[in-house]
Amino acid sequence: MISKENIEWLPVGYKSYAVSCGIKDDTLDLGIIVSEKEASVGAVFTQNKICGAAVVLGRERIKNGKIQAVVVNSKNANVATGERGKQDAEAICRAVSDELDIDASLVFPSSTGVIGRPLPVDKLKDKIKNLKQNLSHRPDFASFTKAIMTTDTFPKYISKKIGNVSLVGVAKGAGMIEPNMATMLAYFFTDAEIDSNTLQKMLNKAVDVSFNSLSIDSDMSTSDTALIMANGICGEVDETLFQNALTESAVELAKMIAFDAEGATKLFVVDVEGAADDAQAKKIGKSVINSPLVKTAIYQGDPNWGRIFMAIGKTPDVEVEEEKIEIFWNSKKYGNDELSELSRYIKENREIYLKINLNLKDGKSRVYGCDLTEEYVRINAYYTT
Repeated sequence: MISKENIEWLPVGYKSYAVSCGIKDDTLDLGIIVSEKEASVGAVFTQNKICGAAVVLGRERIKNGKIQAVVVNSKNANVATGERGKQDAEAICRAVSDELDIDASLVFPSSTGVIGRPLPVDKLKDKIKNLKQNLSHRPDFASFTKAIMTTDTFPKYISKKIGNVSLVGVAKGAGMIEPNMATMLAYFFTDAEIDSNTLQKMLNKAVDVSFNSLSIDSDMSTSDTALIMANGICGEVDETLFQNALTESAVELAKMIAFDAEGATKLFVVDVEGAADDAQAKKIGKSVINSPLVKTAIYQGDPNWGRIFMAIGKTPDVEVEEEKIEIFWNSKKYGNDELSELSRYIKENREIYLKINLNLKDGKSRVYGCDLTEEYVRINAYYTT
């Protein structure tokens, strides 16, 4: 079962602040993480051609390889807001930098929430006043994560210890999720000493098998961001061990997002093996987890395995041979005389595992999805009303 909370180890040299600015209601909607010193940085962003002002500014911020603070607001995405949106994102960064006495180029912004509405800058700036005095001396990543949530039902965070250094990962996301990237925000903070170029490569590798292997509803967000900061306070780390820890953390966070998908009742994990190559395996896996017919079958335990074949066959630009395809549910191959048993497996478990073996070559991939329920329709039909 997915672990919702695991934050035993805290990286050294970070402080935090989380508060409600009243953007939509009285729940937390502004989170800030500050490093005691400039930190190396790596980041990946949405590939949606329409993206938020914070994404545009964030891409600029990471070019010099250093940042010192992350400021994130929820409940307003600051997307499709034109020149005003860009100015508003810069104004929030300046407000943070002025309070911390650092250059504005060291402040990295993110925004998530409703698209097409101006960011209520004055509300945010009012809560940023006296930031230095309000920063917690021990970073409260749980509150930070709650502040960046939208339709999430629980905060998502995890921590790892790698030798003398620590790594914390936090994320938000429950809907509008289809990478490359997913409609989500994810941040990793470490006290390890790693240069920005290496961090970027590590993050790319971790994202590929986690957030870029995740889909809830096939809709690509305008605000997706995954970022990692390394302030170096605890010194060097074995890069292989750190890569493993970062990848494991990203995968766990991706699974939490799928598990917490809007209206979802099940985590749906699909392994595709025997494909022409890994890229084709991922395409087929995504086709399966994105199929509304497959997702609704998973919801109510309909053992209609023909829908799996349909989803495999409709995948564009891949090699398949029908007679070679094998399907396993939780490592078991069910016959047509065992469909009632298969139905029970799907109905009675909150984590469903499907393996597809194409029996062609050596390509393989694992992807993460969920079921599709009436609740997803309700949440999104009334999202702004």
